[in-house]
Amino acid sequence: MTDDGEHRLEDALADALDARDAAAFVHAGSTRDPTIRYCRPSLAAGRHAIAFDGREWHVRSADAVSTHPADALTTRLADAGLAGTVLTPARIPHDAALYLEDAGFTLASSDVVARTRAAKTDAERERIATAQTAASAGVRRAASTLADATVVDDRLTFDGEALTAARLRTAIDEAIVSAGGFPAGNTAISVAGDGDVLRPDDAIVLEAAPREPGGYHGGLVRTFVVDGDGGRERRAHVGVTHAFRSAAALLTADARSVAAVEADLEAEVRAFGFGDDDGIETRVTGVGLESRERPVRGSHEVALGAAVRLDASVRVDDGRVRVADLLEVGEEGVDWFEAPSRSLDPTRALE
Repeated sequence: MTDDGEHRLEDALADALDARDAAAFVHAGSTRDPTIRYCRPSLAAGRHAIAFDGREWHVRSADAVSTHPADALTTRLADAGLAGTVLTPARIPHDAALYLEDAGFTLASSDVVARTRAAKTDAERERIATAQTAASAGVRRAASTLADATVVDDRLTFDGEALTAARLRTAIDEAIVSAGGFPAGNTAISVAGDGDVLRPDDAIVLEAAPREPGGYHGGLVRTFVVDGDGGRERRAHVGVTHAFRSAAALLTADARSVAAVEADLEAEVRAFGFGDDDGIETRVTGVGLESRERPVRGSHEVALGAAVRLDASVRVDDGRVRVADLLEVGEEGVDWFEAPSRSLDPTRALE
């Protein structure tokens, strides 16, 4: 996090402490925990307990203390004369909570860090853009493979071997790594019928949400059809892509709730003749140190500074047409993060 981001977080924490008449904000966990990573990004890998008392940070790390980091931190807070209520995330480790309670502190849940994380700094947006570039490299590698595939016995083949979902997923992950990202176990291929056999005219859904070295994620979904004959799949695709334009216009006009943006996506898909029996699915979430983070609930607001993932799909026969992209909400409206074409034709993704 940049100095500006750290100051913004500290200001938000100080305001929350004043409003709740609390002594400190406290959390514990490993550096894989997004809250730990966001609050103290420079910590070495391992287990840590952290606190902010409105003026300064207190940190105790497993490799530097003889007891549990939360136990050592609790002693530090007590020695500093702090007492009473401490704010914590809703999911603080049970053992850390016990150490605090045994020392006489009262725990109160607060989402102040999650709320602060929802608005991204310039540095965070750059990290998300880096992750999205890696996701795009993965999807383009898959598109290139599909574009060069041939049809043998009603199956797609590549380099003389059957092209399977597993093989395509490996190609995506290899391209993500080559682009400097980490697949993070988030790459998935979905296809109608036999989940591993790829055939011409099938809607092949590719999903990637890699992270960059700093831990920030991208998020990208594309649907490709090799030798498709149009029809219902193309109409579904037009509905989904028009829905993205409509949602972007909605967010350009004003801040909206997650529920309102999801409803707008669905309404646009329905406008193209799809209904309750067509399995329309829409989802809007933030993206950052987690592949899906605040704003994530229907009541959460997609406001200035947010980086969000729009995801919409509709069932076509026994498959689906699905697209997901990332956008950021800025002072001048919304901007899409870099990504390949949304076309069903894999060759278009290579342009």
